[in-house]
Amino acid sequence: MNLLPKSHKQFSDKDYWNNFFKKRGNRAFEWYGEYLELCSQLHKYIKPKDAILITGCGNSSLSADLYDVGYHNIINIDVSEVVIKQMSSINSERTDMKFLCMDAMNTVFKDEEFTVVLDKGTLDALMPDDTAETMSRIDKYFSEVKRVLRLGGRYICVSLLQSHILNKLLEVFCDNSWMFRIVRCHEAEEKNANDGDGTTMPVFVVIATKFKAMSELILEVCLAGEKMIRLSTPSELAGYVKSTQDAAFVTNGLAKTSLHEDNEVSLDLMQPGEDSPRYTLYIVDQKRNHQTLNKYAVFIVPQGRESEWLFGTPSGRRQLQDSARFGRLVVAVLHRGHTFDSLDAVKEELAHAARMLIPYGFTGQIPFLSIGNEVGRREKVYEGSSPSSGPFVVEDVEVEGATHRRLVFLDNQSLVQSEAKLKTITRKHKSRVVVDFGQLSLYHQFPGPAASSTWRAAVLGLGGGGLCMFLRRCYDDLKITAVDLDPTMLKVAQDYFELKADDNLEIRIKDGLDFLREEAEAGSLYSAVILDVDSKQRELGLSCPPPAFVEDEALRHTARILQPHGHFILNLVCRDTELQKSIIDRVKCHFKHLVSLKLYEEVNEIIFASNGEYIYTKEKIEEAGKSLNAMARKKNLVNIRCVDLKDLLQSISYLN
Repeated sequence: MNLLPKSHKQFSDKDYWNNFFKKRGNRAFEWYGEYLELCSQLHKYIKPKDAILITGCGNSSLSADLYDVGYHNIINIDVSEVVIKQMSSINSERTDMKFLCMDAMNTVFKDEEFTVVLDKGTLDALMPDDTAETMSRIDKYFSEVKRVLRLGGRYICVSLLQSHILNKLLEVFCDNSWMFRIVRCHEAEEKNANDGDGTTMPVFVVIATKFKAMSELILEVCLAGEKMIRLSTPSELAGYVKSTQDAAFVTNGLAKTSLHEDNEVSLDLMQPGEDSPRYTLYIVDQKRNHQTLNKYAVFIVPQGRESEWLFGTPSGRRQLQDSARFGRLVVAVLHRGHTFDSLDAVKEELAHAARMLIPYGFTGQIPFLSIGNEVGRREKVYEGSSPSSGPFVVEDVEVEGATHRRLVFLDNQSLVQSEAKLKTITRKHKSRVVVDFGQLSLYHQFPGPAASSTWRAAVLGLGGGGLCMFLRRCYDDLKITAVDLDPTMLKVAQDYFELKADDNLEIRIKDGLDFLREEAEAGSLYSAVILDVDSKQRELGLSCPPPAFVEDEALRHTARILQPHGHFILNLVCRDTELQKSIIDRVKCHFKHLVSLKLYEEVNEIIFASNGEYIYTKEKIEEAGKSLNAMARKKNLVNIRCVDLKDLLQSISYLN
């Protein structure tokens, strides 16, 4: 039996509703939830002694449920004679409650007769569009609402708040004689979603309280938790509602379909009143080819692990999903700048969003997965900003029992700019935490095998200075010129990463492009040029280096300042495969020998290039790696190795 209207305009048609209730019989039809889902909000704004008018009552059991818990002063009205007759019969034992056949736009009640006008879906039914005819009808409705409410009375409306309805509510009630509040009713949404009977869009409760003229407009919203947010303008409030509806649109769509296997969707979750996301959820799907494939789970990434390839890249999250064998996996990333008490607290916070993303056909308890039982630790050491790098943070994070200090530029939080492992040393019974210069980040391990004691190296891009300090301590006679555009980064490296300049480690604050040009013009020669410069033009898909460094002019200057057997070492972070290929092709135009070193689980790719007779063979690279490990052990920088030779050899790709 089809009980849905042929046209949405029928929602405001009396004959439609008479026909609807005749077909449906005595079975209650609950728009936007029942009493149990709405009571937590209704009880805040309705008191047992209130005189309550329910407009457009239909055959909802809401008034009966309110009556049974002590709200006896209730009058229900509806335009349908059929439903009024039905409801009067059903509620005959509730002697103090009345059911009247009456048009809510033209009531016979006295002025200020009620303290509450309760509207559950009636406004949505009366206002299917914003035509002049509809608006005229709604103006009459609101005129009656205002007339019958006493001072201090509340108009309480349960609605989906489509844009034209919200705009009208803001127009009618947003003046200094009303306090206007919107709260979200999650319980009603979840009940509708679980039953499959009604909408799964956000359900809102609007509370407009009638006052004498006040000195200022009072607008409030609560879309999550219990915290009420005070807003300044109606447009700001409308923006809050729209963002909630947009997110629900996405989650509803995801509940009914699967993403293409190469795609993923991300959603930011924010606490009310805060500007920065608390969580980002990445949703990835795969085809369910295997009978034992699990349907759904949420994976919580501990703090400090979000930049790792497995969690911080689409391909990594795809592998995580494949290995866990879930048809849908939601990967939850915890943002810096927030406090997370425990893994259980995070699960509780994410529970509602997790339910909204359940794929079709999933039932039962949602599995929450993570690494271990801890939420991870992230401690801010320093936060600052510079004209060149923008806002940045130095933080200590705990990863698998070890503490790492990281420099992160906040405009690209998924990429760690510099990282140093910390260790505790004890001397004369006093302990202190220092940087462990023998522990190189993965992409810093790769330039190492080209090192030797006869090097004169130029390092463009200082970061925290970890690579420079490792090489400086490993080779006594090594001469290093480190170049960085940003003087703030030099101070950060000195204050928080223990960078120390000396006669063999010179630091120049200069544009790297100017450095290459000036050194080429001066005829300077280097054994190696290491390019590790962050790019601010990330819309190109290139995080390192800036595009100008891999243009022909800069590459010509780089080739000119290299000794005959020198190496150009490029840290390339590029997510655009076509752009990556074009950069490699351009480097080939200036260098004869090229090899790429890239770990599968890293976004960084290290390009070695030279114009000498040195050809990058596996044997030579292995020999260089062994030599570096031996030197690092000799200098007590490591106990065993600083470069993993197995990973090193497996990462080689020849580009000639």
